[in-house]
Amino acid sequence: MLYFTKKEISFLKKLYTPAKVQDYLNSLCFNFEDQGETLMSPICTMRAKKAHCFEGALLGAYILSRYCHLGVVPYILHLKAIKGDYDHVITPFKVGKFWGALSKTNHTVLRYREPVYKNIRELCMSYFHEYFLNDGRKTLRQYSEVLNLNKLAKGWEVSEKDLWYIDKKLDRIKHYDIIPKSQIKKLRKAEKIEINAGKLVEFKK
Repeated sequence: MLYFTKKEISFLKKLYTPAKVQDYLNSLCFNFEDQGETLMSPICTMRAKKAHCFEGALLGAYILSRYCHLGVVPYILHLKAIKGDYDHVITPFKVGKFWGALSKTNHTVLRYREPVYKNIRELCMSYFHEYFLNDGRKTLRQYSEVLNLNKLAKGWEVSEKDLWYIDKKLDRIKHYDIIPKSQIKKLRKAEKIEINAGKLVEFKK
């Protein structure tokens, strides 16, 4: 098990709002997993200075719950796409009665959400029209219940090992359909201008 240094803790204390946490996540390089798949703990992600969406969600959830003045529970949530597209993991958080989300992504879409959504479904639906392939097909199909990381065994945030057991747990929890199956074939494809915008990336491999 690793430990945060005084310097790291001092830095994290400065990230006391969701917006500041999101800015920090954006500053991390995108983890392209060139040496194989990873699911680093928050402390390892910080030290590697890179993250993919799941690692960013875990790190964001940890910082929000530990250093933001919101009484935030460390939640993550799974957005499930069709085969051929990538799933996404976000960090939902609540401010008053409304939900928002942190999101680490390399693209122009599927990013941070302001806390203006009445419930989790409404929050997840805000990602629906942004979730498409280069041929325009809209691919988001399900979202999961929120996973409370406080219910895990202590130490996940400072583990030296990859956190694949969290991945398995997130896969097993209840998921909800985004749209009725009868509507899938009727979905209108994303437009060319949307597809072109979606190809923009923040970090190049």
